[in-house]
Amino acid sequence: MEHAQKRVTDWFASMGWAPFPFQEETWSAYLSGKSGLLNAPTGSGKTYALLLPALMEMMEAPQNEPGQTTLSGLRMLWITPIRALSKEIKQAADRAIEGLGLSIRTGARTGDTTAAERRRIRERPPEILITTPESLHVMLSSPGYADQFSKLRAVVVDEWHELLGSKRGVQMELALSRLQTLQPGLKCWGISATIGNLEQALEVLLGKRYQQSQPVLIKSKQEKRIDIQSIFPEKMETYPWAGHLGIQLIDKVLPILRRSNSTLLFTNTRAQCEIWYQRLLEEAPDLAGVLAMHHGSISRELRDWVEGALHEGKLKAVVCTSSLDLGVDFRPVETIIQIGSPKGVARFVQRAGRSGHRPGATSTIYFLPTHALELLEAAALRTAVEKGHIEARVPLIRSFDVLLQYLVTLACSDGFQYDEIREEVSKTFCFESISAAEWDWLLTFLTTGGALHAYDDYQKLGQDRQGNYRVMNRQIAIRHRLSIGTIVSDGALAVKYVSGKRLGTIEEWFITQLKPGDIFWFAGRSLELVRIRDMTVQVRKSKSSKGKVPAWLGGRMPLSSQLSEGLREQMTALSKGLAGTGEELAALAPLAQRQRELSVLPDDSTLLIEYFRDGEGHHLIVYPFEGRFVHEGLSALIAWRLSAIRPLSFSIAMNDYGFELLSDAEIPIGEGLEKGLFSSENLTEHIRSSLNEIEMARRRFRDIASIAGLVFHGFPGNQKKDRHLQSSASLIFDVFAEYDPDNLLFQQAYEETRYQQLEETRLRAALKRINNQKVVLTRPERSTPLAFPIIVDRLRERLSSEKLEARIRKMTR
Repeated sequence: MEHAQKRVTDWFASMGWAPFPFQEETWSAYLSGKSGLLNAPTGSGKTYALLLPALMEMMEAPQNEPGQTTLSGLRMLWITPIRALSKEIKQAADRAIEGLGLSIRTGARTGDTTAAERRRIRERPPEILITTPESLHVMLSSPGYADQFSKLRAVVVDEWHELLGSKRGVQMELALSRLQTLQPGLKCWGISATIGNLEQALEVLLGKRYQQSQPVLIKSKQEKRIDIQSIFPEKMETYPWAGHLGIQLIDKVLPILRRSNSTLLFTNTRAQCEIWYQRLLEEAPDLAGVLAMHHGSISRELRDWVEGALHEGKLKAVVCTSSLDLGVDFRPVETIIQIGSPKGVARFVQRAGRSGHRPGATSTIYFLPTHALELLEAAALRTAVEKGHIEARVPLIRSFDVLLQYLVTLACSDGFQYDEIREEVSKTFCFESISAAEWDWLLTFLTTGGALHAYDDYQKLGQDRQGNYRVMNRQIAIRHRLSIGTIVSDGALAVKYVSGKRLGTIEEWFITQLKPGDIFWFAGRSLELVRIRDMTVQVRKSKSSKGKVPAWLGGRMPLSSQLSEGLREQMTALSKGLAGTGEELAALAPLAQRQRELSVLPDDSTLLIEYFRDGEGHHLIVYPFEGRFVHEGLSALIAWRLSAIRPLSFSIAMNDYGFELLSDAEIPIGEGLEKGLFSSENLTEHIRSSLNEIEMARRRFRDIASIAGLVFHGFPGNQKKDRHLQSSASLIFDVFAEYDPDNLLFQQAYEETRYQQLEETRLRAALKRINNQKVVLTRPERSTPLAFPIIVDRLRERLSSEKLEARIRKMTR
């Protein structure tokens, strides 16, 4: 092994590099047979920390002649959460293999891989295969899959923090449990740059092997320098108190673009991405040809072109979404602009790391507030980055929809034995608490259909003569393989020119609002709708500069717990006028003074409640600063408790800072406070009474049913419409509610509603904090700077842009 290590260090030296201590530590741990988790900053060389020891190990295989190994068969699986990364990882591996003079083969298998290439990989597997969690499960659904993994020595899960806390992470846990049985000595490694709970992340990755295998947690001592610069308007007094686009500061962005050789402009939604791209070209036509756009609904071909052009230095700027968040090594990128708050520290650091994406380089990121109050979040992000405070990723437990899908996946291939698979799955973090009765229910449900037993499609498994559970119906197996995965999106239609060229996908709910001849903007193009035919939106180019911009559902991200805590700290600093609070808070001084004149500027010891009346009615606005999801549950709870005092009807609106209850009658807030309005007693019961929990669970069940295989999305080119899927899922939900209320999937819908959508745990913590604060009730004459964004968001949902602008002008006078 010393000879192999010397070859690697010599190659490093020939490239002008020297290995970092964390890389050498990882090499040593890997070569000694250890599993573990590597934590290092973005762009610090994490890939070669794990790729090179795998190559060293392969070099030790018998050789016929120098540089020529007799290796055959898959030795390393490299799992990536996004397809774009697979190309970059493969390039890095091929660069090292060529530099070391090896004949080792690499391959990539993702959803974009052609059928011919997949067949070549299956018939003659490369030594290193880069793939995604979904594609790995598709491999597990193929007969004889165990032979493909018979020589596997290691699995590396890249960007593990992106999978942890999601159902894709659960998918990964299950796949690892199977591979570890097939290869008991398998080395399993995770790579993560931005995560707060590293020890738990390692425990989730390895499951019960965590206690048995003495894994290692390797942390780089390299500090990633991040230069954060906020963008300020010329006059803070005239900058909007509410907004979501930030277009008013476009004149501040253009000089930054011109100074930098390459820039990524991160937006939080695809609609915002489309609008910024369009407006930049309007303001600076000379950017045509060197400005591009990248988001998840644009076609794979267009995204590949953008990624390639950016890598080759042909583009000056790209307006993008989280589709370019992760570690794609775009070496030319110098500058990052974050438009609007990213709502999380980890996401902000991840995006900052896209610039200076090499060891020792400084990352530069500009923060552009879309409204004045977002400068509070800029200050909170700056403080969190300086202190190294990163959010934890909370792992999921008992995701039975993913487990049901996985069991059918194994049954599509060679089948499984009940005892063996139960033992494997019970060793995962997600399912270590599963009981014998729950296992029996899962198998009964898959074999009989449970309450759906009258329909053959739900009787998915049977047993062969050897007692293996298998899918006996070929049609069910085909449909299952087409549905493997846990990413459930709203119904999407392909967008194509009449000539046939594909542009991407657009959500069904948006396009059905248009009629032939209407103009809309998509993928940076002005398009005229020609017709909708066979789930395809046919368009032609338009010369019109006016048109609707698509909106995608689920685009709003909630404020993370880490950032909400930082936000409250910055509000306290602003309220108390603490010295050295930074340029963001200094810029907010005029707004803070206006808030004091009309009401009160809260700090960490106070909960501010504002109550005023205008032409709309009675407004009650509360400011917990806990994030949109918590405020969704809290606002419904407070409305219900107030209605118990006096029958009232409310309109409810919220943002990350607070929530508004609007009523046409006087609200008994004083009496409510006297009766413990914010008490945490009987909280679960009151939440269930205050929310239409059944309808929320019904909506949640649609995704659960899809993942568990209870509804089928259709065959390629012939997908079912979104409303049909929702209708089918709702019918099944009603059947379970009436005939099988103990159904694990039915119960899961309520659990996910309570703890993932409404964040009940965080809501309880918020109420505990509020009960230790002093409640300050003010009665301003009209809307205050803090109330303004909440009210505008509510109005935006029901007023046209012209009416909204007039309303805002009236409110600000």
